[in-house]
Amino acid sequence: MLIDSHCHLDRIDLTPYGGEFATFVAQTLASGVEHMLCVCVNLEAYPAMRELVADYPQISLSVGVHPCEQDGPELTEALLVEWVQHPKNVAIGETGLDYYHTKEHKTQQQERFRCHIQAARAAQKPLIVHTRQAPADTIRLLQEEHAAEVGGVLHCFSESWEIACQAIELGFYISFSGVVTFKNAQRLREVAAKVPLDRILIETDSPYLAPVPRRGKPNEPRYVIKVAETLADVRQIPLEDVIQTTGTNYQRLFGPIPFA
Repeated sequence: MLIDSHCHLDRIDLTPYGGEFATFVAQTLASGVEHMLCVCVNLEAYPAMRELVADYPQISLSVGVHPCEQDGPELTEALLVEWVQHPKNVAIGETGLDYYHTKEHKTQQQERFRCHIQAARAAQKPLIVHTRQAPADTIRLLQEEHAAEVGGVLHCFSESWEIACQAIELGFYISFSGVVTFKNAQRLREVAAKVPLDRILIETDSPYLAPVPRRGKPNEPRYVIKVAETLADVRQIPLEDVIQTTGTNYQRLFGPIPFA
């Protein structure tokens, strides 16, 4: 089952689809993608995002605040726990730490990351974690807040083998995006070759980070197949093994997906 485990469908340019989200979804499903997880990055956009995907059982949701988002309504554990109860919500996030873009807000980021982890534990939902130039603090906070109780995924992974191992020890999955296809990502491909296949997810992070040969262009969930193809190549296994196992992994983490 080909699943895009992390995308931002409310940010997709629908111009090629006549401005129609329904047309976009239909063509995405026709391409072979069977399910998508539409990931929240700020609470202000969440209600409209939930409304956008309401009629599509092929799309699940998360709720959370990206570490680079500094504005918006006050974030509380109670609010996250309340909103994640919606039946389409399968996770808390995207949350985490990003010292590349907003390192001057480290303390605030860490406090909000702790809030997300606490909410995930209270709601018994897995976490979707963003980490950029903050691997040590990310692992430390996951450990201190006992995130292993709910598990989750380090999405768009670009860190070292050591960090991957520490995340896996906490019960987390490692998700690879189009970055793994980039020519300068040999070190990441070496990590992808070593992560146990039953701990891997694949994603696009659409509309960002389009894989080769579309690098630099808008990304879409249908290009998740390029990530799967790269993993099959570096691991020297059949493409179908990657597709089927990552689909099984997704459902092990986020729960069985509904069918239309």
